[in-house]
Amino acid sequence: MPEASSPSGARDCRSRTATLRLIPATPAPVHFSAVLPSAVPRLVAPAIPAARRCPIATVARSVSTTTAQALQFAEAYVAEDLVLRTARSLATEVGLAAVTPGTGATLRLLAAAGSARAVVEIGTGTGVSGLWLLRGMRADGILTTIDVETEHQRIARRIFQEAGFASGRTRIITGRALDVLPRLADGVYDLIFVDSAVAEYSACVEAATRLLRPGGVLALHGALAAGRIGDPAARDVETVTVREVAKAIRESEDWIPALLPTGEGLLAAVKR
Repeated sequence: MPEASSPSGARDCRSRTATLRLIPATPAPVHFSAVLPSAVPRLVAPAIPAARRCPIATVARSVSTTTAQALQFAEAYVAEDLVLRTARSLATEVGLAAVTPGTGATLRLLAAAGSARAVVEIGTGTGVSGLWLLRGMRADGILTTIDVETEHQRIARRIFQEAGFASGRTRIITGRALDVLPRLADGVYDLIFVDSAVAEYSACVEAATRLLRPGGVLALHGALAAGRIGDPAARDVETVTVREVAKAIRESEDWIPALLPTGEGLLAAVKR
């Protein structure tokens, strides 16, 4: 899980131990009747001529009437419970940017749709994405989660326990993903979620090609490059790297991809 930016002078999160505490919250209820009209008018889509495949970096055109308010509603559509909210709060405390609730719900959906039994997560963090994945996996499924930060993994372990998952449901490995992945078995995993440094994405995709079974799913977090993915003027290293990885997956015969605009962007691809 990538680190969130913090003001100068912030305490080093690794030099202290975060205290796990459940943080009650009372979110305002959302009434569907208040946002959904009683009668939805019929929409007739205009005819769109066939077009050539667009490059990854292009000037975006307005193809939707989706508003920021609608996107915000979609992100909060599946509510997080007390344990998830606690894990999210702890991520903020230690300087991490956890996946959004919408991204978490999508991960749970992908795990459930594939009846995932063996899942790899690259970037444990404080357990936010891991908990979403576990809740979509089979009851006998095992989540293998990898991170270099032992303190973050200690928090995640307790979060998983608080959520009711036995210790046997997770395999928590401390180390660099690029050192750990070569030791995992070929062709036995149902889903691989990558939430690590962008510089490692290409190597993680290559490893996923070997590790996933046919029909398995790869999911890359941060695929919108902080909103810069479609800006041709954005040529920073991180944005260019994300574009290159996205382009390689799109053009590969090994994958059936889709770029989902949830949270920071989720590039999902099914292995042929």
